[in-house]
Formats: sequence, C-alpha cells, structure tokens
Amino acid sequence: MKTRTIEIMDTTLRDGEQTSGVSFSASEKLTLAKLLLEELKVDRIEVASARVSEGELQAVKSITDWAATEDYLSKVEVLTFVDNGVSLKWMQEAGAKVQNLLTKGSLNHLTHQLKKTPKQHFTEIEKVVSEGNKLGIDTNVYLEDWSNGMRSSKDYVFQFLDFLTEQPVKRILLPDTLGILTHTETSAFLKEIIERYPNTHFDFHGHNDYDLSVANVMEALKAGVHGLHLTVNGMGERAGNAPLASAVAVINDFLPEIKIGVKESSLYKVSKLVSAFTGFSIPDNKPIVGDNVFTQTAGIHADGDSKKNLYFNDLLPERFGRKRKYALGKTSGKANIQKNLHELGLTLNDDELKKVTERIIDLGDKKERVTKDDLPYIISDVLDNKLHQQKVFVKSYVLTHSKGLKPSTTLSIEIEGKTYEEHAQGDGQFDAFINALKKVYKKEGRELPKLVDYAVRIPPGSNSDALCETLITWQTKDKDFTTRGLDSDQTVSAIKATEKMLNLV
Repeated sequence: MKTRTIEIMDTTLRDGEQTSGVSFSASEKLTLAKLLLEELKVDRIEVASARVSEGELQAVKSITDWAATEDYLSKVEVLTFVDNGVSLKWMQEAGAKVQNLLTKGSLNHLTHQLKKTPKQHFTEIEKVVSEGNKLGIDTNVYLEDWSNGMRSSKDYVFQFLDFLTEQPVKRILLPDTLGILTHTETSAFLKEIIERYPNTHFDFHGHNDYDLSVANVMEALKAGVHGLHLTVNGMGERAGNAPLASAVAVINDFLPEIKIGVKESSLYKVSKLVSAFTGFSIPDNKPIVGDNVFTQTAGIHADGDSKKNLYFNDLLPERFGRKRKYALGKTSGKANIQKNLHELGLTLNDDELKKVTERIIDLGDKKERVTKDDLPYIISDVLDNKLHQQKVFVKSYVLTHSKGLKPSTTLSIEIEGKTYEEHAQGDGQFDAFINALKKVYKKEGRELPKLVDYAVRIPPGSNSDALCETLITWQTKDKDFTTRGLDSDQTVSAIKATEKMLNLV
C-alpha cells in the first residue's frame, strides 16, 4: 500500500480562540505553542489574527522569538487580510514569516461583503503576495466560504484557483466556513479540485455545525488533501472546528495509507491544559479526552473485560496517556467492584463482596455518585455493621432548620420491638436529634453515653456529592468507643453512627 504523509495544522490559538468567551493570555499562548510543536508534534500552528490588539502583537512576538531559536519559525502562521499592506507591517513587527491570507472563496461574499469584481479582488491579492515575498514572508491563501462557493458559484471558485495556482503561494486553504458540508460533498468537491490542480498543496479546514467535521476530515483525506486544520477540544466559533484528538485517532485507526506525526499519548495532556486555560470544559462523553469515555459502567462489561477483553475496542486508553476505569453505581456488578478493589490492593470474601455490592447499588438508586476513593469507607461501614446484632432501629426522622427558629427534630425509633416518637430542639440538627433521643431513653429509664468527639472526613479529591464518613467517640462509665456512619449527607451519617452506638450499649 502506498502511503503519504499529511500536515496537521493546529489553529487552537487563532480560530479556536473565537470560541465565545475564550481569550488566551500572551504567556498561555507561548506555553501552548511550545507544547503543540515540541510535545504534541503538530506540523504547523496558526497563532493569531493580525491587527487584533497590542496584546496579540506582543503574544506573537514572544512566540516568534522562541520559535526562531528552535528553528520553528516556518511552522508559525498568522491570519492576515487584503488591506494595502497593513497586515504585512504587523507581521514584520511581530517577527512572523508565514501569512495565511484571508480572501473570498464565494461570489456571494465577494459581491455583498467586499462589493468588488473578481478581477479587482485578484489584483489586490497579487499585490499582497508580491509584497510579502519582498519582505521574506511566505503566503498561504484562505478561500473563505469556499464550500458555499462550490455549491453556488463553482465557476468563480475555479477562476480563482486558476489565478492562485499561477501565484507564488505555498498552500491553498479550503475552509468549510459555515460548517455546511456533508461527507459526500466534501469528497466530491475536493476530488474535483485536486484532480484539476494535481501539483498544488490543499488544506481542508472543517467546522462542526452539523457534527460532521470528523466524517468530512476522513473524506477530505480520501480525496487527496495534503493538510488538515484542527483544534484542541474542537474549539472554535459556533459549534467549533474539527477536533484534533478525534481526527488523529480516526486517521491512525481507519486510514492506514495516511501518515501523521502527531504524538497520540500527549493528546489528553494538551486537552486538559487548554481546558484549564480557557475555562472551556470538556464534555464527559467527548471522544478520546472526555472523563467518561474510558469508563465501563455496566457490570457485564467489567466481567467481559476480565475474559479476553470482550468489551475493548482499538481505542485503548493507554494510547492517549489514560487508564480504563470502572464506574460504581446502581448498574455495578461484582466485576466492577473487584476491578476497583484490585487497584486499591484490597481483597474481600464472597459474602463481604456481596454486601458491598448491595450497598453501592443502594447508593446508586439514590443518585449518589460513588468513586473508587469511596470504597474503603463503604467497606469499613459494611464490615462494621456485621459486628453487632441490631435491636434498635431509627425508623424515621424529620430534620428542620429555618431562619430565625432553632433547629428541631421529630424522631421515630424502635427499641426491642417497641416504637417511640419524640420532638426536640437543639443548637443544630444533630443536636436536636440527640435531644429527642434523650427524651426517649429517659422514658425507658436509661442513660445515653456522652459524646466526647465528633469528626467528619471525605475521600481525598472528592466533591460536593461525595460520601462522607462521620466518626463519633462515646464515653460510658467503663470505656470510650467509636462508631461510624456513612452517607452523602453529614447529619445523616452522624445519625447512622449514633444508631450503631445504640446497638452496642
């Protein structure tokens, strides 16, 4: 099979920055430029639009200063405009050597936005390209709205390409500016162009308005394009651009005749950094880089993974510097839990594993989020419950906390088959619960142990919906002892710890 190498141009720092609300600082742009070229090994980066701001100028200067020392200057590109040399002057000041000149790829844009004839437009472009060459600046040319141009003004597009292929330009860049193309149109349009101009370098720049950008990337490559424009996390205007991680995985797995230099194992690292810099969160189910995409939830899948990797596909997480996870929740089976226990270095017998599984399913039914870090707490709670025979049951309670009123609790409790109800107030909800409990035990002529310590902890790295463990130390005339409770609600976990205490005294 004959193979060919294509260029990957990352435009996160330019087109990706057009994501609503996203703006990189100069230091962030430099950091990402280094990471994209040195770590991820993309072939080129588009870093800015000329004339945007003084801050943008300084950002590009910092990138070109670094790139010049590492022999990367020819890989750094800037979007420019047909503006009588203003963009070229900006390029000189920024130290950039490759311009991506924005031109009109559809007659509709040319007529209604520029209000010029093709001849006028071509003459102005020729002048910019010529002036750029005199300044030592290489030129690539964007045909903005080219995809609509192929649909509605194909004669104009070919007239334009006839002109451009006679100019000293390095690449012609074909953007699906409004994200309108289907995969069949992408294939047909590009094949027609590449067959007509076999000696010209064409890049395809896809947008994702119909969620077709990756399919269009595949068809563009099959049609023979020489380069792709992609962004980290699919960032970009509206629905964004073709996503880098997905495109790379598709090329490597489905297009063996295409070779690229991008380092797969760095995709996730770069994705997370871009997300951190921009505040633009990655959907949990986003292919390759989403938090959930290498997480098995169903127990049958975890079981299958233990039996010749029955539920694996070619997208192995290790390719992207990640690990497979096994979710814990109401669909978890013993296999999921065993996978997580193995990672923690823990072992349970069949009876213990059954009880832990039941507890996790119960938490999942309540829409609680259970993580691997919660497991030691759940195991401790389940095994702790085996240590005593339950004779006291907290049947029901109502906890109230209203502005201007003292917290109160109404409690229903069963002690050796007899049910009691009491109401009390306190300094907090748990204090009110204890006061109601004291009323019940006073009627029984019994005294409760004294609470001498109260501690709450959550698994490391957990968030607001994590399980919390409450440990309460009690004191009687003879001894001190500790009970624990586990729940996502701190007061409820304290009540569970108290119920255990009642069954021990």
